[in-house]
Amino acid sequence: MSDATQLFLVSLLSRLSARLKGQVLRLQEYVVLSWSGLAALVTRPRYDKEILAQMDALGVGSLSIVVLTGMFTGMVLALQSAASLDAFGARPYVGRLVCVSMVRELGPVLTALMVTGRVCSGMAAELGSMVVTQQIDALRVLGSDPVRKLVAPRIAAGLVMVPILTIISDTLGIFGAGLIGIFSLKLSWPYYWRSVGGALVLNDLVMGLAKPVVFGFLLTSIGCFMGLSTRGGTRGVGASTTQSVVAASVAILASDFFMTKLLLLLFPVV
Repeated sequence: MSDATQLFLVSLLSRLSARLKGQVLRLQEYVVLSWSGLAALVTRPRYDKEILAQMDALGVGSLSIVVLTGMFTGMVLALQSAASLDAFGARPYVGRLVCVSMVRELGPVLTALMVTGRVCSGMAAELGSMVVTQQIDALRVLGSDPVRKLVAPRIAAGLVMVPILTIISDTLGIFGAGLIGIFSLKLSWPYYWRSVGGALVLNDLVMGLAKPVVFGFLLTSIGCFMGLSTRGGTRGVGASTTQSVVAASVAILASDFFMTKLLLLLFPVV
């Protein structure tokens, strides 16, 4: 092996090692920030007005996009399910399939992704702008804890409002599928709702409500972390905004897989 090849390999390994160490350090900083934000929720002082303001911005502000997403997802799912079930003469089971799919999987994941695109990027941009304009430093000078005042209210809003938005999305998705079942698939309205009620069991509800809590925590904590770690002026704000959406979306999809495996072990389908 020539000296040039050895030098190239050493340089490559050095760069990969430095990059890996940097990613591990960022992960450590994220864990510390998330833990500090959660700890600030159960200790005083708490900024209740700021928490309510963030709930309004995250929950009420995202209501329209969640309503549209849930409704059209349920309608499309009903059409696709009917096309597949017709081959087996099982069209009356459309309501059961739509209900279970929305509550267990599609409702939580799609709602979290929609909220991520709207809210997570906004959090990163807002906090990143505060960093580059030195407003975070001003808060520290005034004796305020940025984590307690800025991060904790956003995490609290995500923990509370994302499950509520998911319930709304699930309900409208099932309702939209019912409209398609009546007017397009020629199903009976009472029979559709009886099949929906018969499909839902406690295990479905536990899975459908546990996931949004974790998703809400992930998207808000990642948005706050990306915003507070912004460097490089206005260009850094744009980069943090993009990275926050990508990182939160990947985290939601990855955690969905592991949570599904865990919840299926704890609450098996019967």
